[in-house]
Amino acid sequence: MSMQKTDDNRVKIFDTTLRDGEQSPGFSMNHDEKLRMAAMLEELGVDIIEAGFPIASQGDFESVRDIAKQASDDVVIAGLCRASVNDINRAWEALQYAPHARIHTFISTSPVHMKYKLRMEPEAVLEAIHKSVSHAASLTSDVEWSPEDGTRTDPDFLVEVVKTAVEAGATTINVPDTVGYLVADEYAELIKMLLNSVPGLDQCTISTHCHNDLGVAVANSLGGVAAGARQIECTINGIGERAGNASLEEVAMALQVRGDRLPYWTRIDGTKLVRASQMLQSITGFSVQPNKAIVGANAFAHESGIHQDGMLKNAQTYEIMTPESVGWQKTNLVLGKHSGRAAFRNKLEQLGYGDIGENAFQDAFVRFKDLADHKKDVTDEDIIALVDDSAGDQEAAYILEDLKIHSIVHGVARVDVSVLDRGEVRTVTTEGNGAVDAIFKGIKEATGQDGQKLDLYQVHAVTGGTDAQAKVTVRLSQDGRSVSGTGADYDTLFASARAYIHALNKLQLSERRVHAHHDSAESGGEAAGGPAVPVA
Repeated sequence: MSMQKTDDNRVKIFDTTLRDGEQSPGFSMNHDEKLRMAAMLEELGVDIIEAGFPIASQGDFESVRDIAKQASDDVVIAGLCRASVNDINRAWEALQYAPHARIHTFISTSPVHMKYKLRMEPEAVLEAIHKSVSHAASLTSDVEWSPEDGTRTDPDFLVEVVKTAVEAGATTINVPDTVGYLVADEYAELIKMLLNSVPGLDQCTISTHCHNDLGVAVANSLGGVAAGARQIECTINGIGERAGNASLEEVAMALQVRGDRLPYWTRIDGTKLVRASQMLQSITGFSVQPNKAIVGANAFAHESGIHQDGMLKNAQTYEIMTPESVGWQKTNLVLGKHSGRAAFRNKLEQLGYGDIGENAFQDAFVRFKDLADHKKDVTDEDIIALVDDSAGDQEAAYILEDLKIHSIVHGVARVDVSVLDRGEVRTVTTEGNGAVDAIFKGIKEATGQDGQKLDLYQVHAVTGGTDAQAKVTVRLSQDGRSVSGTGADYDTLFASARAYIHALNKLQLSERRVHAHHDSAESGGEAAGGPAVPVA
């Protein structure tokens, strides 16, 4: 029985990958990566993109501003701000360029947060809510308000604060399970209680924002929808603080597959879920576990003989959705060394890379031809890895020009590393305890950058077989900043060098943005306000 799609059963998807997701240690994204990810989210069908926390830094402000500028009429761009006039003004300064803009403001309401974090009495919190929401509503008609740690707030006080926000002009009320404490029936009961207790709340959109500390963020989000919520706040791959947020791909497909019990619908194009997941993995350097629902490599893999037999007879025996419905390819169109640019570009369009830019396309094509000379079958996964690597940081200071391994004797390796640094090629010869150590030392020497700490070095095979392309993740930290870089190549050592340079470029870009922020602050260009406090 097909579900009738009405406005009453439509659920809006509020994606906070670029805000709450980026607050995960090591998951930071630079300006261009955020814009790429925002474009992907819009293509996916996300209703609201929370682009960042504009007052947190100059870099965050610029990212939110530029995402707002590139947004179409089909999506709302939101910015987070504390219950502060300065925060709200700064957010609006960035958001005003969007065809549809939302100010999302919050304050803590639980006893433990008010006592130890805010050091405010309940009366002062109520006053701050009214003042901040009223000010936001004077700037835009789309205002969302959140009681941070709402699920551990005294129920009577929660009713009071929500009532205050509604009266002040909030149009969306978010109910955050900030520390992932509740289970599904509790969360649903809380939503119902608010609907029954707060006058005018039925005229607002109620939103869920569930964290995954107990592994029930998706279940809680669905329970909230069943209780009357019509917006789910979530992230690609479920990334976020601590154990993460509700996973966008999981809530979207749960609503699609289980329409019999959950008669609600979203605008999400399921066929683009895998593409969005893989883009985020490439940008952050964090892979999802193979058994991750929907987008994990094993999500549609069947090894058991009994399962395989059933699948051969009828796929519905062990699959409740098709791989194609979420963006997996059943078959790979194999390109080879004789394939030309037209075929390669057509394949990129099929994979969702139709607008990567001419420079990135040319680089990816050259590397594809090189890979095809060394690898029998070039798969979709190989091409995705190549393109993601080529479409990396457009503000790169350093580019790997050449790498030669001279010898490895008794574990000591000798290598030549050539790096292009702003038009000048520097070649150095170094030795190290193994080839990877020697390569990393050579990159440091060639770039003059030697203050980084290597926190992670990880090698994955993009596909199976002895000719599999290697994808390497490198995580570097320096002066409190942590970034991840990725590199792909059929040669693991080249992939390692590419990954290290990618991470180094991100560190340098981050440093430049920090300096620019400080210069702006010293000249009076930064909005007033204390350090950003995340909401969840």
